[in-house]
Amino acid sequence: MENTELDLLVIGGGITGSGIALDAVTRGLTTGLVEMQDFAAGTSSRSTKLVHGGLRYLKQFEVKMVAEVGKERAIVYENGPHVTTPEWMMLPFHKGGTFGPFTTNIGLRVYDFLAGVKKGERRKMFNPEVALEKEPLVKKENLRGAGYYVEYKTDDARLTIEVLKKAVQKGVLAANYTKVVEFIYNDKNRVKGVVVEDQISGEQYRIFAKKIINAGGPWVDNLREKDGSKKGKALHLTKGIHLVFPKEVFSLQQAIYFDTPDGRMIFAIPRENITYVGTTDTSYKGDIANPKMTIEDRDYLIDAIHYMFPSLNITADHVESSWAGLRPLIAEEGTDNPSEISRKDEIFVSDSGLISMAGGKLTGYRKMAEQAVNTVTKQLQEEEGIMYSKSDTVHLPIAGGEVGGSKGFKKYLERKTAEAVAEGLDEATAIYLIKKYGANFDVIFELYQTKQEEAKQAEIDPVVFAQLLYAMEYEAAYKPVDFFIRRTGALFFEIEWVKSHQEKVIDYMARTLNWTDDQKEMFTEELQQLLYDAVHPVAE
Repeated sequence: MENTELDLLVIGGGITGSGIALDAVTRGLTTGLVEMQDFAAGTSSRSTKLVHGGLRYLKQFEVKMVAEVGKERAIVYENGPHVTTPEWMMLPFHKGGTFGPFTTNIGLRVYDFLAGVKKGERRKMFNPEVALEKEPLVKKENLRGAGYYVEYKTDDARLTIEVLKKAVQKGVLAANYTKVVEFIYNDKNRVKGVVVEDQISGEQYRIFAKKIINAGGPWVDNLREKDGSKKGKALHLTKGIHLVFPKEVFSLQQAIYFDTPDGRMIFAIPRENITYVGTTDTSYKGDIANPKMTIEDRDYLIDAIHYMFPSLNITADHVESSWAGLRPLIAEEGTDNPSEISRKDEIFVSDSGLISMAGGKLTGYRKMAEQAVNTVTKQLQEEEGIMYSKSDTVHLPIAGGEVGGSKGFKKYLERKTAEAVAEGLDEATAIYLIKKYGANFDVIFELYQTKQEEAKQAEIDPVVFAQLLYAMEYEAAYKPVDFFIRRTGALFFEIEWVKSHQEKVIDYMARTLNWTDDQKEMFTEELQQLLYDAVHPVAE
């Protein structure tokens, strides 16, 4: 990047920045991206892990947003069917609750219409008997029925990484652990570049670009302050936490979206061997890089579980893991309730020319990217007379998504599973890997087959070793937390797997990546702290 004249530099390697980089490079802009932590380390690995249409925003009459985001769900799914899957969601309604049979029926019908939901995924309405058949754990008392509709579940960090990998394949230069420490200005006080610091080596570099987009998520205002342009609207950070329970304790068979006595909406979602529940929504003023679950957060969700699933005797001791994330919302005057702050995205252009993108939702990342790059191409057209094409990402598969859409992926899964089993891999592992890596399964499987001896020497299971090599060589994983959280999601959903493999994985990464002894100690401590934080809340 230091030796390239960039048309655009994107600051921030979450889903927003990755989406912008992909949109920009496909229109012909020479594009770079820097991220001060690991890719997806902020909000983009700590969401509810749903590409959802925002049904609850109908209550706030955000019709345009529901329509736009709802339609985007299907696009995100078709472009990366390995990281996004349809999930039928049940919305039970009880006497005296937020939703009733009439409002739910109307709401879901409107939702189907606005979001352009395909025929096979349109809402259904259940009487109490059918609702309890679908999920016997739901509160029976005063149950009046349930709505049934489709959302899409995802792995948010892997979705981000796959978008960014596609951008890199198209020519984007991307670096993690690269922090912007200073802006560079021309004699007219217009921003023309940045000084970045390698967070591993401490070295500094100067990168120049015609346009710079600040897509720093919760850090957007920090960069606006650095630019001296933080005025007018500002970010309002809110925190959301999720709790993870083992399947044997919380044996949910059907994803549930339910209201709490205080009128908030909560998801309870079964996923492989766990069930997770979230999310809270509270204003946040602490350390942006390390939001933590508090006792109050944890107890709020446990109380919500007791309310909707009274037959379960869930206690704090049953929490297997958890995560906390921040929403970078745009503050609105006169609105103190975090749940009422709009999830809309906005673009701010400072006097220096710095373009900042804030707000928005995971689901709408592609449209947000389109708007941001439209701002850049319009400016470049006015300033240099260069005409760029319109966004072309609607039908562009992300990395791993080159399988012919959702229908093609089903055939791909069958074919590749059969091939892998014939070569000696067990069926469950083959399906797990194909669903995680999509079209890149071939690379993983080749690493599995050809690196058996190396895996043995490293004393690492060959399947884990193949994933580790892939994460390091193809996905820029540098620290243990990159691998155990962002590349595999294991710290959230398979915490025992992390505990059993961490020592050998850390030893191998240390040798291969030439960490110093101090680095090894520091990176190990970082992982240990996160393992501890996952089950130990802090006092309020």
